[in-house]
Amino acid sequence: MLILNEAGLRDRAAWERAGYALPGYDREAMKQKTKASPVWAHFGAGNIFRAFQANAAQRLLNAGLTDTGIVAVEGYDYEVVEKGYRPSDEYSVLVTLKADGSVEKTVIGSIAESRILDSENAEEYAALKRVFVNPSLQMVSFTITEKGYSLTDGSGKTLPAVEKDFAAGPDRPGSYIGKVTSLLYARYLTGKLPIAMVSMDNCSHNGDKLKAAVSAFAREWTGRGLAEQGFAGYIEDAGKVSFPWSRIDKITPRPDASVEEMLKKDGLQGLEPVVTAKGTYIAPFVNAEESEYLVIEDAFPNGRPPLEKAGIIFTDRQTVDRVEKMKVCTCLNPLHTALAVFGCLLGYQRIYEEMRDPVLKKTAEIIGYREGLPVVTDPGVIRPKEFIDTVVSVRLPNPFMPDSPQRIATDTSQKLAIRFGETVKAYLASPELDVADLKLIPAVFAGWFRYLMAVDDEGRAFTPSPDPLLESASQAVKDFRLGDAPTVSQALSALLPLMKNERIFGVDLEEAGLAERVAELFARMTEGKGAVRKTLRKLAAD
Repeated sequence: MLILNEAGLRDRAAWERAGYALPGYDREAMKQKTKASPVWAHFGAGNIFRAFQANAAQRLLNAGLTDTGIVAVEGYDYEVVEKGYRPSDEYSVLVTLKADGSVEKTVIGSIAESRILDSENAEEYAALKRVFVNPSLQMVSFTITEKGYSLTDGSGKTLPAVEKDFAAGPDRPGSYIGKVTSLLYARYLTGKLPIAMVSMDNCSHNGDKLKAAVSAFAREWTGRGLAEQGFAGYIEDAGKVSFPWSRIDKITPRPDASVEEMLKKDGLQGLEPVVTAKGTYIAPFVNAEESEYLVIEDAFPNGRPPLEKAGIIFTDRQTVDRVEKMKVCTCLNPLHTALAVFGCLLGYQRIYEEMRDPVLKKTAEIIGYREGLPVVTDPGVIRPKEFIDTVVSVRLPNPFMPDSPQRIATDTSQKLAIRFGETVKAYLASPELDVADLKLIPAVFAGWFRYLMAVDDEGRAFTPSPDPLLESASQAVKDFRLGDAPTVSQALSALLPLMKNERIFGVDLEEAGLAERVAELFARMTEGKGAVRKTLRKLAAD
């Protein structure tokens, strides 16, 4: 019987017999050193953090390259800490699921303490302030999702909690970024101590988003006389407070039942997942793919842990931007979206199953290698072709990764512009390339229109994934029926208003010379059952 807590892990031999890699350092000494001299605090205690950042810290501890761990902070769902972290003494199990079918099981012990970001809880908030006012603190990282940095609603109106915090000042704010900024204010008052605030969320120019949110609070508080006048300047001074850009890439689906059963067979106890009142699904283990990338702008005014020794790449801002464009515009995200759209139409439930389909595999390869690669900028730190090689041969085919085309198809209307529109723009701007040579990217556009009909390639109705434009965009195809294919002219007439929408496609498809091609492909995909597969098969063979 294996019990995941401090007492249970004293029987190291039992864990090792079951195939688990254990922390190779004095954890109690690490916890005491972190309490006295914290170096790294992280906000957002979810799966990506436990699978990536916490594991990176453990590698440094195992190698003797650091003697402190991470202070993990949860600000959205306090039950993650109360029910997910503390019952296991902040330990967790990382299950790395490899494409070759092998599994690595690692007990992660690098989290020195867990805290909740609750300004109404005097003990918790005082503990966080002690971390922030310590001169030893070098970096504060974040995985709180892009919307975590937003101070406004969909209409651009300041959120009520934020407006209340603007007026009340830094003593006891209620909003997430308000509380973070309040902790930074405590650091400022202690002596204007330097710090790096590192967003690791998967969004463009993430450091700027975090800086804009924190700066808004600093300006409001100083402008209203609720904070010292120098505080806003402190936040704006990159020599004091930096907001590096970063780009992260690692698939960490929610804890999977098949992995849970695997661990139960090892004798691991207490695996039952908890669903919190806010709907967060937590378990004492996290499952993740083997591939991972984290590229960070090297801007740390108080120094940083030697995370390059754990595989993290430090570089300049321009290179981070190139890595982002490489991944999002060419080497991964476009392939994912194509597989999502066509996976839904062809009845697939898992991405890895699609990669066993020769037509879909070839579709993904053509989009990546033939159509995308000619316009990608090599960032230098990661080779684009090698990135695609890993995507198509290791990551997407991984049978352990239970990701679905239905999940990835969420918000497709918001993804097409960046994932495909940038490539189209590059073709239009290049004297050596011809947009007419694009075959599969226009097919993705046509496939999305076909997807909006909510009928798969066998004529079965399905429910499209959530999308803010789903209802309005679906109106363009409401008069079309599978088996009653429109003429190209009819398709063009119905779809052209959407095809001219640069916010959806990144370009005006008519001006780009692609509208008629997209209309033709859509018409072919509606000819009858099997028409989508037939169309893709022909395009992939050309």
